Amino acid sequence: MKRIRVLIVDDEPAIRQSLQGVLEDEGYQATAVESGEACLEELSRRTYDVVLLDIWLPGMDGLETLSRIQEIPFAGRPVVVMISGHGTIETAVRSTKLGAFDFLEKPLTIPKVSIAVKNAAEHRRLELENQRLRDGTGFKRRIIGESVPMKALRQQLSLMAGTNGRVLIYGESGTGKELVAHAIHELSPRAAEPFVEVNCAAIPEELIESELFGHRKGSFTGAAEDKIGKFQKADGGSLFLDEVGDMSLKTQAKVLRALEEQRFEPVGASESVQVDVRVIAATNKHLEEEIERGNFREDLFYRLNVIPFYVPPLRERREDIPLLADHFLQEFTTAYGRKPKELTPEAYAVLMEYHWPGNVRELRNLMERIVIMNPQVRIDARHIPLNLGRRTAERPPERFASLQEVREAAEREYILKKLDETNGNVSRAAELLGLERSNLYRKMKALGIVPKETRIDE
Repeated sequence: MKRIRVLIVDDEPAIRQSLQGVLEDEGYQATAVESGEACLEELSRRTYDVVLLDIWLPGMDGLETLSRIQEIPFAGRPVVVMISGHGTIETAVRSTKLGAFDFLEKPLTIPKVSIAVKNAAEHRRLELENQRLRDGTGFKRRIIGESVPMKALRQQLSLMAGTNGRVLIYGESGTGKELVAHAIHELSPRAAEPFVEVNCAAIPEELIESELFGHRKGSFTGAAEDKIGKFQKADGGSLFLDEVGDMSLKTQAKVLRALEEQRFEPVGASESVQVDVRVIAATNKHLEEEIERGNFREDLFYRLNVIPFYVPPLRERREDIPLLADHFLQEFTTAYGRKPKELTPEAYAVLMEYHWPGNVRELRNLMERIVIMNPQVRIDARHIPLNLGRRTAERPPERFASLQEVREAAEREYILKKLDETNGNVSRAAELLGLERSNLYRKMKALGIVPKETRIDE
C-alpha cells in the first residue's frame, strides 16, 4: 500500500529536520521545503496527502500559500495543517475559512504532530472515498459464473491479489475485461486508493497525452488552466488502460517511460511529476501480431504483460448464461421499478442456443430491453428478440469407437483451450501445459492442430 506523503513547509532548518525525522520514524514519506513558493512547486511535481504549513514564511506567507493550494483540483489537493508560533484566534479562524483542516501552535510536541497528521490523512482518505462513491466507482463488483473458465479466473485473481504486478487482460469486446480490472484493484493492497480508467480508443490522438499526463495552462490552444492527468489522479492506486492496443506509437513511448520511472512531464511542463501507480491494461487485439505489424512497441508489451489474464467469450461458458440473465433481470427490474420477472425454460433454451457475438454486454443490453418493453412477469421464447440466423448450429453428439479416441479428443480440446488462452502463442501454451515446445508441436501435429502462425523466434 502507498505510504502517506507529508510535505513540511517551514523556514527554520531545525524544525524542518526534526519534523521530517519524527514523521519518517512513524512510517510516513516526508519531504521538507523552506518557503511557500517551494511548496507550490513541489505540489506541482508530486501529489501529497498532508501539508504541514507554517504561517510566517519569507516571501509568500502561509495564508497566501494555503489559498493557492485550494486552487489545486480536488484529486491532487492535500489536506493542510497550519503551524504558527504566534497563533491568535483570528489567525486560526482565517486559516479555517481558507480551507485548513487543523491549526497547531508552537512549540510542537511529537504527540500533537502525530495526531494531527494521522487525522488529516484519514480525512483525506475519506474525502477520496466519498468522491468515488458519488462518481459511482466505489461499489463492489461481482464476477458472475460457475463455469470452469470463470472458476479458474477467480482462482487466478486470488493467487495474485496481494501483489502489485502489472496485468494485461485479453478478451473480446464485451466479455467483462473492465469488471476483472476492478476486481484486481479491489483485491489488491491498493483497494482504498483511486481506481482510474482511460479508454485509449475513445480519446482523440491529439488529446490523449493531456488526458494521461495532464498539462500546464497555455501549453496549447484551449489549455485555459492547469489539468491533472489520469496518471497523477491514480497516484497510490491503479490506472486501467482499456483498449491499450489503440494507442499511437508516440503515446506508447511516453507511457513506457512513465512505467519504467514512475515519473512523467505534463504537457508544457519543464519539471517531472513523481507517482506510484499500478497499471492494469486490457485489449481485444492480438498484441504479438500488432508488434509484428509495427503498431505496438515490443518493450511496452513486456512491461505490461507481467501477469496475463484471459477473459473467455460467453459462447465458451454457456452454463453461465442463465445466471447472468437472472442477474441482469433483477438489476433492471430494480432500477426501473418494475415487477420481478422470470424466464421460462423455453426462453433459457433460446438464450443458450444463441452465439452471442457481443458477449456479456449484448446479454445485458437484451435483458434491459426485455424489462423496458415487456410488462408481463413471465418471459417466454417469443419475447426474446434475437437474430435466429446467428444462433449456434446444433451439432450431433460425437461418437467414439475406442477409449483412445476419447483420450485424443480430450487432449485436443485441452490443448486448443490453452492455445486460445495464449492467443495462439505456442511457447506460452507449452509453459502452461508443462511441456517442451518441441513436444507440444509434435502433439499438435499428431492431433491435427494447426497453429495460427509460426513466429520467427519459435
